[in-house]
Amino acid sequence: MIIVTGGAGFIGSNLIAGLQDKGLNDLVVCDLLGSDDKWKNIAKREVRDIIKPERLLEYMDKHKDDIEAIFHMGAISSTTEADADLIIETNFYLSRELWKWCAEHEVRFIYASSAATYGDGTHGFKDDNTPDALAQLQPLNAYGWSKHVFDRRISRIVSDKSEKYPPQRVGLKFFNVYGPNEHHKGEQASVISKLYPQVEVGAAARLFKSHNPDYEDGGQLRDFIYVEDCVDVMLWFYDHPDVNGLYNVGTGKARSFKDLAEGVFKALDMTPKINYIEMPEELSHKYQYFTEADMSKLREAGYDKPFTELEEGIRRYVQDFMAMDDSYR
Repeated sequence: MIIVTGGAGFIGSNLIAGLQDKGLNDLVVCDLLGSDDKWKNIAKREVRDIIKPERLLEYMDKHKDDIEAIFHMGAISSTTEADADLIIETNFYLSRELWKWCAEHEVRFIYASSAATYGDGTHGFKDDNTPDALAQLQPLNAYGWSKHVFDRRISRIVSDKSEKYPPQRVGLKFFNVYGPNEHHKGEQASVISKLYPQVEVGAAARLFKSHNPDYEDGGQLRDFIYVEDCVDVMLWFYDHPDVNGLYNVGTGKARSFKDLAEGVFKALDMTPKINYIEMPEELSHKYQYFTEADMSKLREAGYDKPFTELEEGIRRYVQDFMAMDDSYR
């Protein structure tokens, strides 16, 4: 049995699809479905059970002899969420409980961290998981900090051997992920998914102006990664149970928001039209102008599959999903 927390969410539901495509069907989804269409993310999938997060540990105790691995994708992922207590309860406390349970029962544990842990990038984007290296990073929001504090705790445990730990333990620092099954994310969805409805009806794409003289409007840079590449990385770790550590999951190539917008127009065979708008005040003081994953550690570990180029990823997302009546994977 494999449990995927956040299994009906964006990355989680794509992972469920990837696991099933691999022939693994004994899958358990842990998530809150709510009252919108989030359930459609897993509507095409065969799953063993669907359970709420508050029942997870009880469920795990009941099935402790059957569980092989836990992919912990579930989290409060909003970078604008202000309730730090709620974020820590979900993103740190639950993660710690799952970690300790997996250590006790010798279950593999692969969890989602985030590029938000790098803050403004002053200290680079190298996935060094030693305690001293992690201590240098300064996340810009509570979400990034909640992921960072868990990364640091795990680093300390492994470094000091102060607690028993799972037989496989992998943290994945996801960069700017885009692709199908993000309808439910609202304001936290990728820029591509927000631009598509504007562009499709003939309107200009709207991007934030730059307030940094080093970057032109639309020239802000991100490491955009197609969600299928993220799934491929996770499946690779599943196939290599002897590999452990904290790893970046990006492409290693920063691209501009202007490139991204033009890619949407190209996928729709339309002439680019872009308007630049003011950035909201609440974002301006904690905005990342540049992210680019250092992918050398993952490559050195043995992962050698190429990452999807931005234009090709946008084309797949637009033409194979967003432009279709059934836009779910």
